[in-house]
Amino acid sequence: MDALREHRRAQLTERLQAYVWEDFDLVFPNEVGKPEERGNLVRRHFLPLLAKADLPRVRFHDLRHTSATLLLSQGAHPKVVQERLGHSTIAVTLDVYSHVLPTMQQQAADQLQALIGHG
Repeated sequence: MDALREHRRAQLTERLQAYVWEDFDLVFPNEVGKPEERGNLVRRHFLPLLAKADLPRVRFHDLRHTSATLLLSQGAHPKVVQERLGHSTIAVTLDVYSHVLPTMQQQAADQLQALIGHG
């Protein structure tokens, strides 16, 4: 929250100094207040952050896939992941992320075994 408050203060200063500003009340607008264009976001912000963190160059969309995979592998309910991703049905989510589910089957078996106390 502190980082967001600091960002907001800096943004208000930039807004006052801008020659033109259109207020869309965005957290991360472009230099005139509008939504950031995809190409500019990737070129100006995302790729430099990857380089600074010494991470491999990946597509911005890969962050979404990684998030869903990590959530499912940590036991998040697929319905929650579906809603976060905005998939129209849970079937879409399960079809796309079925590669995560085999390990989840073993986890479920282990949990059931622990619950009934055999083993």
